[in-house]
Amino acid sequence: MDVSKTDKPSVLAIIPARGGSKGVKLKNLRTIGGISLVGRAILAARSATTVSEVVVSTDHEQIKAEALAYGATVISRPADIAGDTASSEAVLLDVLSKVSDTPDITLFIQCTSPLIDPADLDAAVGAVRDGEAEVSFAAVPDHGFHWTADPQGLALASGHDAANRPRRQDREARWLETGAFYAMQTAGFQAAKHRFFGRVRICEVAAEHGMDIDTEADLALAQLRVPQHSEPILVDAVVTDFDGVHTPDTAYVDEHGTETVRVSRSDGMGVARLRAAGVKFLILSKERNPVVAARAAKLNVEVAHGIDNKAEYLARWLVDESINPARVAYVGNDINDLAPMELVGWPITVADASDEVHRAARHRLTRSGGNGAVRELAELVLAARSNPQV
Repeated sequence: MDVSKTDKPSVLAIIPARGGSKGVKLKNLRTIGGISLVGRAILAARSATTVSEVVVSTDHEQIKAEALAYGATVISRPADIAGDTASSEAVLLDVLSKVSDTPDITLFIQCTSPLIDPADLDAAVGAVRDGEAEVSFAAVPDHGFHWTADPQGLALASGHDAANRPRRQDREARWLETGAFYAMQTAGFQAAKHRFFGRVRICEVAAEHGMDIDTEADLALAQLRVPQHSEPILVDAVVTDFDGVHTPDTAYVDEHGTETVRVSRSDGMGVARLRAAGVKFLILSKERNPVVAARAAKLNVEVAHGIDNKAEYLARWLVDESINPARVAYVGNDINDLAPMELVGWPITVADASDEVHRAARHRLTRSGGNGAVRELAELVLAARSNPQV
């Protein structure tokens, strides 16, 4: 079947999650930021716009219960492919043999990657759907100098000339497979019985998303690096600052003194999805530059800019809109956001916010301003609305 000619191909996300794990006992149930590894994988898959269904293959009752709680379908894994030696391909093929309708695209997701951006899943699926490749997988760029060793233990340069030490920016990138996800044309995968076949395309993901959990040390490091998030962000409205949230905390100024800013298309999609779900959205900014209103118009959301007292404006807006402040998220990055953050139930900061503002936050995003922070929040809010029991 030519997936590229299908208007909306069916996409089945398969998440293998067995109970046995020697490196980390019951690894798939261990939590990072208050969410289990299997839960994180399911939330990422369900937040991807291209995914039709999410299936977890497991041999463990607790993992089954966890998967069902997060809204996945569960398929029991046979004992003969539940051990250490069973391949991931065997698990995928088992699931595909049991589903009622064979999907056009199979999206293989691994729980050991705790940070998966749904937009990256969509990009990988899109490459297969649009006929650019039969397989697309997650990888991070690697500009390092690699070495191997000979039988005597002496170092050998691998992939570079040891006598030539170009600057990092002058070195050709290699790519490190993260193992987070693989999008595959299903028919081709079933024929090859291996995840790499046909034309293979790299789906570049952020370096911080290359994290992989194999040991207790990996888990401990991830628990330090990933923001704590022990409860769903159940809100009816999202209010954001503009500079430093929708944009990096910078501006471009030309020779005429005209300022321009950079925004994230991914954020735009996140805002659109929130609006479609009925979540009110307000951009509240002290900035007087008309670019704020222009961006709000592009997003088709309400905006108030040139506001010196943001807390006063927000308090009045909440009354006018009859919104419970406890069910409002405010996203900020600097000290002028502290007062409005105190008015809402969900004060939230972007990853590169100032330390003082971070300390006032109930949740810290992993993305910085202008680099997908608003999209990240949108996915968390949408996930909470679709899984209110989580």
